[in-house]
Amino acid sequence: MTLQAVLFDLDGTLADTALDLGGALNALLAHHGLAPKAMEEIRPVASHGASGLILLGAGITKDHPEHNRWRQEYLAEYERCFDCDTVLFDGINPLILALNKRGLQWGIITNKPKTFTDRLVPKLGFAIPPATVVSGDTCREAKPSTLPMLYACQAIGVAPENCLYVGDAERDMLAAKNAGMTAVLANWGYIADTDAPEQWLQDYAIDTPLDLLTHL
Repeated sequence: MTLQAVLFDLDGTLADTALDLGGALNALLAHHGLAPKAMEEIRPVASHGASGLILLGAGITKDHPEHNRWRQEYLAEYERCFDCDTVLFDGINPLILALNKRGLQWGIITNKPKTFTDRLVPKLGFAIPPATVVSGDTCREAKPSTLPMLYACQAIGVAPENCLYVGDAERDMLAAKNAGMTAVLANWGYIADTDAPEQWLQDYAIDTPLDLLTHL
């Protein structure tokens, strides 16, 4: 492999979005007269998006007849606070600068809807803007599908086998490996005690963003 680009998940990998995601959940729960969830409960499922958070807060699964209504209500709450407390994880900007110094492109592949990604990413203060941003609804399928991965590669003109993908969820590792990328697990991300990351398909795991440099 000739490494040419490093691509990242957003929530739980580049940015700590759990406070805003959780704030939206608790606002929704309050609206329905339900008890709030502690951040300790929210953080491990924050990468699972609206559906995962609704399941945590109200026990409503994707096949529940009220799921779509709850999801729309959740997204309306998130609209009010999506950029209030979200920040980059420590070490992300130094990592991006180091990648740039090595002549590597970097980009984002997230399952977050484009309506939020397009507004949030410019506000996060990246030292160098991403070469590409692929949202959850950019392609007809989101991760763990390989479509977003291949779309990003085409956008930056790099073959998948020359890309490294960093994420904090099993679907990230599946999407990366199935697309032919090197898959790297971000151990600082939103990984639950009930997860079994040792069984996921990553090529290796790192504990901090700058640890990635030791593997390049």
